[in-house]
Amino acid sequence: MTGIMGGGTAAVLWVLLASLSSSHRCHAFYLPGVNPQSFAEGEPVKLKVNKMTSSKTLLPIDYYRLPFCQPANGPKMDNENLGEFLAGDRIESSPYLLKMKTEMYCEQVCIANLGKGEQKGMKPNRVVQAIRKEYHNNWIVDNLSAASKVEDDTTITTRYWQGFPVGFIGDNHISYIHNHVNIEILYHPVDSLGDDAQKYRVVRFTVEPFSIKHDFEGTDDAQKAEEEEEGFPKLQKWAKIKKPIASCDPTVGNDKKSHTSWEMVTEIGRDPQPASGRVLFTYDVHWESSDIHWASRWDIYLSMDNAIPAKVHWLSIANSLVIVCVLSAMIIAILLRNLRQDLARYNRLATDEEKADDLEEKGWKLVHADVFRPPTYSPLLLSVACGTGAQLLCMTFWTIIFSAMGFLSPARRGALLMAELLFYVLMGSVNGYVTSRLYKTFKGKAWQNATLCTALGFPGICFILFFILDLIAWGYGSTDAVPFTTMLVLLVLWFGISTPLVFLGAYFGYKQDAIEYPVKTSNIPRQIPDQPWFMSIPFTLFIGGLLPFGACFVELYFILASVWMDYYYYVFGFLLLVFIILIITCAEITLLFNYFQLCNEDYHWWWRSFATSGSTAIWVFLYSFVYFQQLEANSFATYVLYFGYMGLASLGLFLMTGFIGVAASLWFNKTIFSSLKVD
Repeated sequence: MTGIMGGGTAAVLWVLLASLSSSHRCHAFYLPGVNPQSFAEGEPVKLKVNKMTSSKTLLPIDYYRLPFCQPANGPKMDNENLGEFLAGDRIESSPYLLKMKTEMYCEQVCIANLGKGEQKGMKPNRVVQAIRKEYHNNWIVDNLSAASKVEDDTTITTRYWQGFPVGFIGDNHISYIHNHVNIEILYHPVDSLGDDAQKYRVVRFTVEPFSIKHDFEGTDDAQKAEEEEEGFPKLQKWAKIKKPIASCDPTVGNDKKSHTSWEMVTEIGRDPQPASGRVLFTYDVHWESSDIHWASRWDIYLSMDNAIPAKVHWLSIANSLVIVCVLSAMIIAILLRNLRQDLARYNRLATDEEKADDLEEKGWKLVHADVFRPPTYSPLLLSVACGTGAQLLCMTFWTIIFSAMGFLSPARRGALLMAELLFYVLMGSVNGYVTSRLYKTFKGKAWQNATLCTALGFPGICFILFFILDLIAWGYGSTDAVPFTTMLVLLVLWFGISTPLVFLGAYFGYKQDAIEYPVKTSNIPRQIPDQPWFMSIPFTLFIGGLLPFGACFVELYFILASVWMDYYYYVFGFLLLVFIILIITCAEITLLFNYFQLCNEDYHWWWRSFATSGSTAIWVFLYSFVYFQQLEANSFATYVLYFGYMGLASLGLFLMTGFIGVAASLWFNKTIFSSLKVD
């Protein structure tokens, strides 16, 4: 899953609402209809290019925004779904020619003019800027993302995320372009006796980039273009390489295999290609048989062994379980024991021998006539907030469930975002129902206003902020800028599906009776005594959000990495488990503070319960400042986009966890006061 802003609201919102969750190691699985593609020997295999990404700018850009080689008839864009557009994907054709099981060596793509080099006092060309901003290419073969081979001082490793860099900066501070790539493709014979017999399937796609300063003479040769097979794009330029055998040999008689750093290049003895002037782009293609089956080809991407050790996830789960166990023990030790004593004392029948002083009531029984009094501040706003939180909670739950079951495979790019949008609009009925039931219970009269605020409130905030941030991305020429037609689709989903479902849910909610309380509410509010320091709002918000955040922050790091740094995150088994732990932790810490509040005769628990568990989002937003330091981003646009989307995601998380707190406190208060005998 990619997530860099383009996914915008949906991507980040999904991350932090599903938030604090995790996942299990799993095998790749594919939705029905995602059929494998088989190739006969010599049959063309398309290589496509996607957006270029950078963890420094967080602004993906179109591949052909740079003066790279293009197909003879121009690049053609794939038919992308809504989720791909929101994720910023722009998948297009490329001039690279591949044929199944056909070895290629020093194949020429074209001669591209990258522009003037880096000169003092002059603005560097676009390629140099992209290299210095650490942009990466993201290529695709048979819907499989390119892995990249990278080399440090001792070993060569393969990385399955973030593609491969456009170039590198040498020790002399000069930018060099990766103008030659070794393409390694693993294939597996089709196990079939039908039409696919003696055909093969792509199971691994790896790119090893090099910077080679070819010694060539450029010519416009139309005859060479005509020699290409029909269906392939024609070469724009053809070069005569003086030493074709040695020119594309990255080893040059040395055991080293990479030209991705200045030290390696100088040791090998070959000059790399500066990112300026006329540059010849070349490539090699190597095919190798593999035992990997097509159905398992995504396993290496999804296991994330190279990026996230599985034991880290288990430590995260263990940490979360410890917090839950401690909270549960406190609930049992404090609430159950004290409640049993309180109920036994409150319900004890007076006898003639007992003194009146012994029967003096104190504690939470004294607020029985006020505990279910509607909130004094904006019952309509609380109803709308709880309804929206219920909608987001259901959306997150069903998205994680379907992901854990394998229905949202990464083989279907954009499927996750599509599922989020679909579940969000469908859960509009839940939003309308919860809002109407609460508002009716609060004896609200402006039903139409409440329903309208429910349908337009949170989606309106999301859309306005998304539109503003989209304009910023458009101004920087990023693929995160959603096209106008996609905006129209979002509006249709909002007003055509979600809003009618909100009104439908509200209709059934208002038809229901108001929530029944076990005790009656008096006409005159009771005076609230002074509260101890540990029941102050700052303290309850601090502790109430800290414990749920502490149970999930380890997984939050990996989720943010998948959104902002293009890591693959597909361990939704743990994600579901940690999500449940988050719900339990929010409910338990809210119940604990709710009991203390009632014992101190403070019956204003509605908004306090919402804020206590909702303060988890405050900790998430504060943590986003810590995580931002790892992105090495320093432009104004990056600050605005990052904190804009993180703020919006935190708002959604605040509404979701706040609803959990209110629902838990309402259930708890109804339970204890229904066991109370009141004269």
